[in-house]
Amino acid sequence: MTARVDCSSLSVVIPACNEEGGLARTLQEVARVLPGVEIVVVDDGSKDGTSALASRLGVRVIRHPYQKGNGAAIKTGARHATGDIIVFMDGDGQHRPEDIPRLLAKLDEGYDMVVGARVSRRSQAGLHRAAANGFYNRFATWMTNHEVPDLTSGFRVVKASLFKRFLYLLPNGFSYPTTITMAFFRSGYSVAYEPIEVDKRIGKSHIRLGRDGVRFLLIIFKIGTLFSPLKLFLPISLAFFTTGLGYYIYTFQTTSRFTNMSALLFITAVLVFLIGLVSEQITSLMYRDRED
Repeated sequence: MTARVDCSSLSVVIPACNEEGGLARTLQEVARVLPGVEIVVVDDGSKDGTSALASRLGVRVIRHPYQKGNGAAIKTGARHATGDIIVFMDGDGQHRPEDIPRLLAKLDEGYDMVVGARVSRRSQAGLHRAAANGFYNRFATWMTNHEVPDLTSGFRVVKASLFKRFLYLLPNGFSYPTTITMAFFRSGYSVAYEPIEVDKRIGKSHIRLGRDGVRFLLIIFKIGTLFSPLKLFLPISLAFFTTGLGYYIYTFQTTSRFTNMSALLFITAVLVFLIGLVSEQITSLMYRDRED
């Protein structure tokens, strides 16, 4: 199924940092698939010829004076895009522009955002990334009670007015797809996933396993705190309470005492629960309807 695309109401935003090698092919394919569409390339402080290449191909270029991060480039692109619908895709040659009409057709079915979901292991950048993404997907599915086949995909189409409501939430780093997906679910907007295949990236990856291992762990906590903090904190609280209760039963049977360790575990359980409760209220305020 191919959507009849009105390019006058569409913008394509491509964040790029040192992507001179793969950007040309991506831009040429986008122009072929969507003739006349507004293309906004956000050069995130590249040190190669990314900006010059994009300018030669006649697209709109917004340049950061220094590298701010993928999320910051996405926010800059969204602010400068004029279309009612925004397509976000990478400039490293992984995403196929010919998939855009399928994502738009899915959006026309009544969704607010459609995400290109990588369906095969070949589409994942390495086993460690595939394993991490698989864990994120299962965790997000549990948190939202919706099937989330690809939480971290950067290839998506979205209604611009809704996306811009959440710019204040988006981080400057690499976890913007996680944040915006959970924000849409939390706010009750409709999210769909369309299966895609991706190609091998052209150029050097900006992901580092050691450096980004901690970031991946933080993403897990962000998923929970963005959507339903109490759903994350309550099991942790129950774990402390159960451990404290078990330890108290053991010490009572062996020494007939209520120990300091049992008291500490019970207090920790209460504190974790209260933190989750407060976080739940804060999160509810974050997702109030914003008219600005």
